[in-house]
Amino acid sequence: MLSSVAFQAVNDYYDYNESLEVMAMNTGTWTVAEAKAKFSEVLDQARSQGPQVITKHGRDAAVVVAAEEWERKTKRVGNLAEFFAGSPLRGSGLKIKRVKGRLRRVAL
Repeated sequence: MLSSVAFQAVNDYYDYNESLEVMAMNTGTWTVAEAKAKFSEVLDQARSQGPQVITKHGRDAAVVVAAEEWERKTKRVGNLAEFFAGSPLRGSGLKIKRVKGRLRRVAL
């Protein structure tokens, strides 16, 4: 059974992938010149319609997203220790051998 932290990590993974699919369907695409000329419109559409892709030389260069969406996506839940403690591999018997060797020298 997954702990709440591991369950949240799995949910975040699927939420992220789902948001990529939605972004692919709902994004507006702007060239750099268009985005510069109509920046206010780019911002308005990012808030109302979803992420807006800005292209440079025909390639994706940046994405403009609403601040609320950015905050929701970047919010951290738990810490690394809780994540590992909730791992489904905990108690699986997995053994990892540590490599016993000398430290490598690094030229500074």
